[in-house]
This record gives sequence, structure tokens and C-alpha cells, in this order.
Amino acid sequence: MLIDSRLDELRSGLDGRYAARWRRLVEQCDWYRGQTPPTEHPSASITYFGPAAANLALAYRLTGHEHYRTEAVRWISAAIGFPHWGKAHLPDHDLDAGWLLHGLSLAYSWLGDDFVLADELRAKLELQGTRLYEFAVESEGSWWSSSYWQNHNWICYTGLAAAGYALGKSEWTERAKTNFATVIDLLPADGSDMEGVVYWRYGVPWLATYLDLLQDREGLDWWDRCRFLANTFSYRLQQCAPGFEENIDHGDCHDRRSGHSVSLYYKLASAYRIGEAQWLADQVAERFFWREAYASGVKPGVMPEAYLELLWYDESVVPVAPADAAPLSAYFPDLGLVTARTGWDDQATLVSFKAAPGGGHQAWETSHRLDAERGWDTLSAGHHHPDAGSFVLTSRGAFLAVDEGYSNRKRAGDHNLILVDGQGFADEDRYHVYKGAPVERRAEMVDVLAADGVAHATARIAAMYPADLEIDRLDRTLVFTPSGRLVLLDRCAARSPREWTMLLHADWPLEFDGEEIVLRSGSAQAFVRTHTPVGISAAVTEVEANPTSSTPSLRLTRTMHTLRATSERTAAATFLTTIEPASSLRPEPATGRRIALDRGFGIAFEGETVLLGDDDGLVEGDGFSARATAVILSERAGLSLVDATHVEVDGRVVFTSEQAETLANMELPVVVGS
Repeated sequence: MLIDSRLDELRSGLDGRYAARWRRLVEQCDWYRGQTPPTEHPSASITYFGPAAANLALAYRLTGHEHYRTEAVRWISAAIGFPHWGKAHLPDHDLDAGWLLHGLSLAYSWLGDDFVLADELRAKLELQGTRLYEFAVESEGSWWSSSYWQNHNWICYTGLAAAGYALGKSEWTERAKTNFATVIDLLPADGSDMEGVVYWRYGVPWLATYLDLLQDREGLDWWDRCRFLANTFSYRLQQCAPGFEENIDHGDCHDRRSGHSVSLYYKLASAYRIGEAQWLADQVAERFFWREAYASGVKPGVMPEAYLELLWYDESVVPVAPADAAPLSAYFPDLGLVTARTGWDDQATLVSFKAAPGGGHQAWETSHRLDAERGWDTLSAGHHHPDAGSFVLTSRGAFLAVDEGYSNRKRAGDHNLILVDGQGFADEDRYHVYKGAPVERRAEMVDVLAADGVAHATARIAAMYPADLEIDRLDRTLVFTPSGRLVLLDRCAARSPREWTMLLHADWPLEFDGEEIVLRSGSAQAFVRTHTPVGISAAVTEVEANPTSSTPSLRLTRTMHTLRATSERTAAATFLTTIEPASSLRPEPATGRRIALDRGFGIAFEGETVLLGDDDGLVEGDGFSARATAVILSERAGLSLVDATHVEVDGRVVFTSEQAETLANMELPVVVGS
């Protein structure tokens, strides 16, 4: 499988075009030689046995060196000897089985008919494949068998397909093909992943693995059909923290260093001719790989992907640095994800802001329709947090406003959100916070501008809170200016007086310097100013989680330091907040101040002004007059607008149009339309 037509080309390139990837494979095989596979099934996951067999088998197939086949015997015999694949959670029926079926099926294909364990391996693959296939059929409509947007589905069905192709089991391959035909048509075309970057890195490679198998075994090219894969590198790139080594951690993320897959970057680069993917793969391989290999909390991790790095590398793709081609701002509508950064350099400032229903819009709407039609339970969005309206902020290589990472008991209060009478989202404080939720419980992102390093968006999240709070409005508007400053406007309303509390989480304790609130981390800091009457306090927020049911003893913990800004008890509250990143080594003072307006909201910084329209889309006062949702003025970058028809500054018309326009960084004055 996968290499028959390429054997001569691969072998001839081991000391040429594939030399670096071949060296990786050799080192990985050497690592296996120094390990002792357990003879009894450990309590923890055994997923690593699958790629171990594949790596050793490929090294043998490419060279004919018998020592690689001899080493494969140790690992494969141990896997054959386990009565079941998986121990703590769904033995034979979940991730362990999927991983091992895939890797050992490749090994069976590559090690040759004269492999000493060929008969025993075939019998074991047939047994485990039958168990997984029967579970998929029997559990259709529940758990991973029909959870089309979830990594367990992709991994288990790819394992089943690989075994089916290796053993000639057409009923297995056809079931997998039917599943993936649905999966690739239902995944969001914008490439965003509701499970977050870490599970993107863990799960999405299996979509590529399946399409690779399908094309090799059946000649079917579904790469263009899968618009999710075509666009998902853009999502992953925009979730890179400046410097590329760490990742933004929306959703269940074990840590901030478990987001890269060199092999997947190479495959996406090859399949879709994405130069930036080739560039990032090379950067990770040369600069970040070993740090991730040893610091990552995700198993089996990046090291076992050596065989895929070799098979998926395509030297014809020219690397393109993101700084030369990638946009500074992006919007992924399915996940309601808006990102903006000041640059692609290591010291840049980046914000990532999101709001969507559980699983993203397409999964939310489609799962409710399928479940109603068939009596199924398809969403399985357990890795999607109650974080609609939350954001993450990084600057100068440090995280300033942070997310909780991984959690089992998910709460809105562990994110940068608003609590109402101390309460977060409806039905939270559990793992699957969206399970059983009515279709009307959806957040949305509106009034989006994401271009040229500027961003404006409003998250409407009132529907996410318990109905008995009777919240009529909870809208958060976030503005990211060209210099990387944030303006937050929270507009809240309920039918009776409530206590409204804005939360802001940081890695390190908050500092109060006179009237200034300061977040500091490494070489960065941020001044936080509240421009509406609130009571300020600090708290410590602890989060603990077990990230895998296959290893019940594993625990992740995170301590966050939390700013709480609470309004008086009232039926309607407004929070106007500014966050100004700066160097902590050479800090410059904050400049944000509120502009006194008759209508709308305004903030003036040194060199930048942000104006936000009232509910009628009007700004009036202090030399400003506008009909617009937002106006962003920058001495350096020009004028940015959201749904604007007219803007005057100090009596001078700087923009006018008969129809509402949304524009970024335009030179002044601007006249659009006739």
C-alpha cells in the first residue's frame, strides 16, 4: 500500500531529495531499538504501537535491511499478544484499535509474504478489524460511528479502511468510504476546527491519511472535493502565536506546544500547492521539532510520524514565508473566529476572538437536523469550550490574556467572558456542554472586519446563558487597532437587575500600579483600563483535567490569575475596556482615554482613535460625527470602517458613501460611490 508505484523513486532519493526525511526515519527506528515493548497491556494507551510498526516496516521496505524487519518483530509480536487493543476505555472499539489497525496493516503490506509473523499478524488484524467493524455497525447513530466532526471517527474509520485494504475486506472499506464521503461534505469549507489546534494536530492528519489510502487503493481523488482540507492550513497558520512555535489554545489544548504536524504540513503543501505549509514544515523540522517532541502532552506525539514525513514530502513545492504572502487578519465564519496580528515577526501582537454554537455553525445545524430525522446523536463536541465571546491575546512572545486549556468540567467563567449573577453558560460545568442543547442556543459573530492587521467584530452570546436569567442582550464588540491595541465594548441587558462581571485571565498574578492594572509575562505586559464604573478585584482560578480516558491517572492542571470587574446590580450594564500591550523591559505608559461623546463610544490612544456607534449606528460629539458601526483612525495606517456611510472629523468630511461600506486602512479622505 501507498508505495508500490514509488519504490524506485523513493529508494533513489534516500541520499538525495529525501535525505533529511530518511535520516528522521532512521533515527526513529534507532529509538525503537532502545525501547522495550511491554509484554502485558499497560494501563495507558498503546496507540504508539501502530506507527512503530509502520516506521520499521517502511525502513525495511526501502532498504531491504533485515535488522529493521527483525526489530519490527519485537513490536508487532507484543501487539499481537495483547488480547485486546485498549484497556481503560472501550477496548477494541476506539482509538487504540484504530491506530494499531492502521499502522500494523501498513506493516503487513510492507514487510513481505515471508515475514516470520505474517500469518499471526493477518489473523490478529482480521480479529481486531472485525471487532471494530461490528462496533461501528452496532453503534451507528451514537458515539464515533456517526460523529462526523470528531477525531475518533476519522481515526477509527481510517484504521478500519487500512485493514480492509490489506486483507481484502470490501465491507470494511466500503463502510469507511461511505463515512468519509459524508465527513468531507459536512466539514466546514473554511477549514476551521471546533476541537482546537491540539486536536487539529491529532485528528486532521487522519483525514489526509484516508484520502491518501483511497487514492492509492481505488484511484479516487477526493482532495479537491474536501474543501475543509484545502483551506485548513490557513486556519492552522492563523492560530500560530507569533514566532510560530506555540499555538493559540481555544478548545481542549493540553498545552501550547502540541500544535504542529510536519507530515501534515507536507501533505497539504503537496496536495494543494501551499508554499506557506511547506515553509512551516521546514521551520518546525529545523527549529521546533525536538522541543515539541519532549514538551508536548499529546501522545504518541510527533516523533512517530517519521514515515509520513518521508512519504508526504514533495520537493517541488516552493516554500513561501507567511510574511511574504499571508494576510495579517482572517475570519473563519463557521467557527466565528476572527484573528488579527501586527505582523508575522516574533515580537508581533496577536488577538484571536471567537463566537459560534457548539461545533461551529455547520455541525450545529446539521447535527440537529440529522438527529431529528434519524434519532441519532451526532455532534460530539466535547472538545469545544463554552467560550463564545472569549479571546486570547499574545505579544512579544508572551501570552497576556489566556484561555484555560484543557478541562473536563467546562465553564464560561474559565474564559475571558461575562458572568451574570455569577453564572456562565446554560448546562455548563460538564464535559459535553453542548450535548442536548436546543438548536436555538447559538452564538454568532456579526459586523466583521478582518483585513490588513485590523479587526472589528461583535459576538452576540445572550442565547448561551440560562433562560431563567432573562438576558435580552449580551454583545461583545472587540476592536484590534493597527498598532495592536484592544478596545472591548460589552453591552448587557436583562429583564430584571443582575450583577454583571467581566473576567480577564492571565498566566501570572495581576499587578496594580496606582490606578493602572498591569498584566506581565516575560518580555511583554499589557495595561488594562476600565472606562466605565466597575468594582475591581483579583482572584485565582484553578483548572484540572484528565485529557484521555485511555489513561485515567493522567492529570493536567492550570492556574490562572483573574481580573474581575463587576458592575452595580442593574438591568443594563456597559463595560468599556482597553488593553494596551507593551514591552515589560522598556515599558511606555498607557495612553487610552475615553472620549466624551453625546452618542456612541470613543477611545483615543496616542496616534489612534476608535469610535463605536450606538444602537442607531451614530457617533456624535467632541469633534466627531459618523453614521457607522465603527470608525478606526490611525495616523500610521489610515481609516478603517464598519458599515459606514459618513464620517466627519473636526468638521471635515473624511468619508462619504451612499451605501454602507466596510473598509480597512484607507488613505484620507475617502469618497466611495456616487
